[in-house]
Amino acid sequence: MPKRGKAGEQPVRGTVGEVFLAFLRLGLTAFGGPVAHIGYFRSEFVVRRRWLDDAVYADMVALCQFLPGPASSQVGLCLGARRAGVLGGAAAWLGFTLPSAVLMILAGLGAVAFGVNDPAVAAAIHGLKLVAVAVVAQAVQQMAGRLAADAYRATILVASATLALSIDGLAGQLGAIALGAVAGLVIGRGGSAVPDRRNPTPLSMRVPMPVGVALLAILAGLLLAPLVVPIPEALRIADASFRAGSLVFGGGHVVLPLLEADTVRTGLVNRDTFLAGYGLAQAVPGPLFTFAAFLGTASPTPGGVFGGVLAVVAVFLPSSLVLFGALPFWDHIRSWTPARAALDGVNAAVVGLLVAVLYDPVATAAITGPRDVAAVLVAYLLLEVWKAPPWAVVLGFGFTGALLSL
Repeated sequence: MPKRGKAGEQPVRGTVGEVFLAFLRLGLTAFGGPVAHIGYFRSEFVVRRRWLDDAVYADMVALCQFLPGPASSQVGLCLGARRAGVLGGAAAWLGFTLPSAVLMILAGLGAVAFGVNDPAVAAAIHGLKLVAVAVVAQAVQQMAGRLAADAYRATILVASATLALSIDGLAGQLGAIALGAVAGLVIGRGGSAVPDRRNPTPLSMRVPMPVGVALLAILAGLLLAPLVVPIPEALRIADASFRAGSLVFGGGHVVLPLLEADTVRTGLVNRDTFLAGYGLAQAVPGPLFTFAAFLGTASPTPGGVFGGVLAVVAVFLPSSLVLFGALPFWDHIRSWTPARAALDGVNAAVVGLLVAVLYDPVATAAITGPRDVAAVLVAYLLLEVWKAPPWAVVLGFGFTGALLSL
């Protein structure tokens, strides 16, 4: 078993191959979403392999939850980079993401090959759409209890949902996020900074400040470029995935409204295919962001395996840039009260975005009558009360729908 250094020493270095294989195993077995993934990482790398201690790991998790992007994938990137440098970070991301990305690309190829008009396929997709309603409802309930527990943040949640429902598309969603940030600053002025844990930047490698600034400048440029330069048709899915990956706060489920605004509402992917892919994403291990691989594969241009790979790289790229760009400033950011107050407001706002998308398109596309309502209630009961694995509920509803159609 690899050893770790004593307190205050540099961590023991490992190999890129070691990192890749460790994360590949987790990518094949880590079901349950980002919170569960962070638990798997702790069990594997803090307890079993002893690559680091709990204090350093806690700082990694805090950093990644503060930044936009998929927190569990960012924690994996930190762990891999701490163990084997930048290439180790890339190996950790690849190992953890590869299994679910491959499965979602295969699912996208199946959606293109069989379409949604065959009665059995249509019935299976309807079952997946009903599960998606229950999954999003559960995410709203859990995230609201954690991120909007007081009256002020609950008000931000409702205001954000109202704005997103009133103004269609990405404009309403960006407006809701901005509203949350401003409201968080206003109501959070009296808060206190998080005490300094005296545990510096949670990577053994330090990114020089000019490099961090350059990375953030690249990210801003890529986000703003579509406003002045038309996006080629073949790159539309990459553009949609990149912008969604740049704006996700509060958990993997929040990528749903952002991707929906840039794919379904722009005609890039039809609504039934979108919701079926989202349902299937619950049934695979690894990060939920690989849902983008399904959309890239099922989109008309470029489509196929290349489209899936392009989309999944694009959706993860901004969070990686933000992570390495923020590392030099982390010791200052975590003790800066206004930044944490704004983030509290943004987190409440993104729950409001999820409420809006729960209504449209998730519920409006799936629920057509009382029987569908009953099916959603059963799925929610299985997920929330009986703690059934999401993959089992997804597969069960999909197969049941297909069998009933026959």
